[in-house]
Amino acid sequence: MMEPAQQTKTAEPITRVSALVISYILHPLFIPIYLIYWLVFIHPTAFAGFSLGQQWQTLTISIVNLLVFPLFSTLLLKALGFVTSIHLRTQKDRIIPLIASGIFFFWCYLVFKEQITYPRMLVVLTFGMFLASSAALLANIYLKVSIHAMGMSGLVAFLIWLSWNGNIMLAGPLMISILLAGLVMSARLALNAHRPAEIMVGASIGILSQWVSAWVV
Repeated sequence: MMEPAQQTKTAEPITRVSALVISYILHPLFIPIYLIYWLVFIHPTAFAGFSLGQQWQTLTISIVNLLVFPLFSTLLLKALGFVTSIHLRTQKDRIIPLIASGIFFFWCYLVFKEQITYPRMLVVLTFGMFLASSAALLANIYLKVSIHAMGMSGLVAFLIWLSWNGNIMLAGPLMISILLAGLVMSARLALNAHRPAEIMVGASIGILSQWVSAWVV
């Protein structure tokens, strides 16, 4: 009779470790980099005509503005004592990093918008990220919105828009993104990092931001 209880005790830390790994690998700062890498080097038509140097330049611009600068600003804020943890576990901790990230996202959007050689999809993606960070900042007044859910649902929404406006089928990447989104949201709940309402609000912001961006840009 004791064996099932022992199995439960061993399964719980395994579940927590798995959820942590998922949360780190599919961190919202990494999602746009994965997506842009896929667009630049794997998507058959998105960057057709770009030289290898231009492709790497596109990815470098994205990494610097969408990953390195937001991450560095958070680390700097932690070092200066403006946030208590780089994990931004409280609503107060999230205010300045969200503002800083929004600035970097908007700058990246301007870079891709002003250089007409870049495809429109990058402009839509980065402006959608700016809208999402701005909406998350407002929502943060009322609840600790899930930025993980926001990033994954934004990925799904972007791929849906891309499949509607592209010339190739994206059923495979779209299905994978939906499965990963469900996995990430389940991981955040398993870690007790968010309440279900915070997950839903984050997912809604991610979807609406990308679709509004596609309509506006």
